[in-house]
Amino acid sequence: MVNDPGDRVLEPYVETDNSVETRKAVSDGLLGIHNITSNRFWQFAALFGIMFIFGIVGFVWKLSSGFDDKSTWGYYVAVFAFLMTTSSAAPMVAIAPRIANSHWRRPISRAAEIWTLAGCLNLILYIPLIWLLPSLENGRRSLWFYGQQEGVPAYSPHIWATLAIVGLVLLGLSLLWLSTLPDFAVLRDQGEGWKKKWGGKLALGWRGTSAQWNWQHHRMGVVGAFYFMMLVFVHFFISVEFLMVHVPGWIDSLYPITHAHNALQAGVATVMLTMFFLRQFGGYKDYIGLDQFWGLGKLLLALSLLWFWFWFSSFNVFWYGGKPSEQAVLELFVKGPYLYLFITIFILVFILPWFTMIWNPVRRSVWGPAILATSVLIGTLLDRIRLYVASWDVAGRSMAKELEMKMQDVPTKIQTPGYEDIFIMVGFIAGSILIFMLATRLIPAVNLWEQKEMLLYKAEIQFHRTKVTVMGKPR
Repeated sequence: MVNDPGDRVLEPYVETDNSVETRKAVSDGLLGIHNITSNRFWQFAALFGIMFIFGIVGFVWKLSSGFDDKSTWGYYVAVFAFLMTTSSAAPMVAIAPRIANSHWRRPISRAAEIWTLAGCLNLILYIPLIWLLPSLENGRRSLWFYGQQEGVPAYSPHIWATLAIVGLVLLGLSLLWLSTLPDFAVLRDQGEGWKKKWGGKLALGWRGTSAQWNWQHHRMGVVGAFYFMMLVFVHFFISVEFLMVHVPGWIDSLYPITHAHNALQAGVATVMLTMFFLRQFGGYKDYIGLDQFWGLGKLLLALSLLWFWFWFSSFNVFWYGGKPSEQAVLELFVKGPYLYLFITIFILVFILPWFTMIWNPVRRSVWGPAILATSVLIGTLLDRIRLYVASWDVAGRSMAKELEMKMQDVPTKIQTPGYEDIFIMVGFIAGSILIFMLATRLIPAVNLWEQKEMLLYKAEIQFHRTKVTVMGKPR
């Protein structure tokens, strides 16, 4: 049988029959929820599966149209960027609070980590972009190289971007596997049927020795740190090579980190909405409580305020500079055909979270943060459409070699999506959700070993006439 997390604690710990029974009750309770699959689950899985099939049809349809007309690929690149902004950033909700030794994140860490599996879908979406982006030999503008230089491979940006995205996916899968090792061992010992079989294969002989616990703790810290660095690196590549270089005169050294910050905000919103559904419909109401919504609500409020700071810092430079090329960039993204879309984004991503989540009754609730997370995700999707569709519309107007964009070059209307674009957007977003849902049938959506470990840091003490819960910090 696998040992409990308490075996790796070096401080003196007196184990009582009560503590053993409590840890067993936590394990049995979570396994009981995990082993139950309702009809509603399969109904929604079938719905998302059908939508995903439509996404695959749109994907094949899009590929058959070729890569010659760059302006028609804006919505495709936008949905790729949106999924990289949401599902790939969601694991940071597990990584950052774990480094800070926060206890409130324990019931939601596993849900955040499972989203790394959707990175495999993002990798499939990325493949056509390699052929869509021309090489440097064609005179394409680039913030990495200006023209073809001696000793610089023409496909250098493609190589490094591909390696970065593949590296992010592998790091995410490694982080999830490291986190689930003890739980796979529990499934191996206490599971039934195919779950017992797969748990035995994926646990790789885990027995819960002190050496194994220390190995897992340190490896998770290292992989988590590298995942964060690679996430920022990937968003730097995406924002530079697939967005900024297509708009002549768009020179903004702050925007790559703005793109990465937007991912952190959307990642928090993704996990917040995920834990809402796990609590309301997944049976985890006893494990996901107000503390989790309150903790993520404070993070979402802070990141929403930072969204305005990043946006205004870039906007102020272009507006105050007043050069014709800078005015053309503002006309494209803010004041021109995308004006009403930008106003909607501004309200959904900044105004609503700011004016509502400053109030404790909203932030310390279940429905309030979930509604605002939905607002942030819709606003983020519209923001990706605004930026990428506009940029690739400009890319299709043969201005790749120009240094500045003139006011008359700004498109006068929004590029409308084709049926294949709608299929891809709806289908691949649904596909990411489907992957998450199916993964929860193999992997417990709430971390078993971290819930049992929390009992080691939790105690009830008498305070005057009542008992209060005291939480310790790991050393």
